[in-house]
Amino acid sequence: MANLRLQNKVAIVTGSTLGIGAATARLFAREGAKVVINSHQNDIAAARMCDAMRAEFGEDQFCFIHADVADAQAMQALAEQTLARFGRIDVLVNNAGMNVFADPLQMTAEQWQRCFSVDLDGAWNTSRAVLPTMMAQAGGAIVNIASVHGHQIIPGCFPYPVAKHALIGLTRSLGIEYARRGVRVNSISPGLILTEAIESWLAAAPDPATLRAEQAALLPCGRIGLPEEVAYTALFLASDEARFINATDILIDGGRTHLYHE
Repeated sequence: MANLRLQNKVAIVTGSTLGIGAATARLFAREGAKVVINSHQNDIAAARMCDAMRAEFGEDQFCFIHADVADAQAMQALAEQTLARFGRIDVLVNNAGMNVFADPLQMTAEQWQRCFSVDLDGAWNTSRAVLPTMMAQAGGAIVNIASVHGHQIIPGCFPYPVAKHALIGLTRSLGIEYARRGVRVNSISPGLILTEAIESWLAAAPDPATLRAEQAALLPCGRIGLPEEVAYTALFLASDEARFINATDILIDGGRTHLYHE
């Protein structure tokens, strides 16, 4: 049997019933981890994900916890339920997030608050809930899913980039704060990735094929990224292979962030 990169580890992946989160949860399980999948909705997507995990891995290797990352008490309960079920917490992937794009002067207070409560507070709520356990174990890895919006500003996307810049700052700060306690904190900044949401956006265009081709043409590699490609980077950062990588952000955007457009 091949070496499993997360053998004997327990991982929580928030926002993991679709897209990058779902790809990450499946990959982690394939690499030997016990996985807690999560969503703020107990919906069809959650049921399908649970069915897929059950069919591939069995009941003993995963559980689903319905909880909103914006709720600090719910995240504390999620950590406690994970410990009760699996006995430890080795990895946290803060994938849960939401897009909020609004004109700065027309945006409502509720839009601002919801964006930050999920995209920034959510990662902190969950990290705060698992950090005591990781420190008691003298080891743990937190991986935050940030965004290229945390590096470059795209007009018309406010306030999402503000939250993602802050998430990268949270990553670096926590990584340095807890490095001597055995906890590593890193982030990943995906570019355009073919999640279900992006597929729906492309399909809703007047000419989906043209829009897809235009988006692919913006990337130096000439294609749009896949959720599994982000998941493999999360796997590396979560594994002991990355034990000397801390407080770092990795761009996964096919090189687009570094391309100068005339």
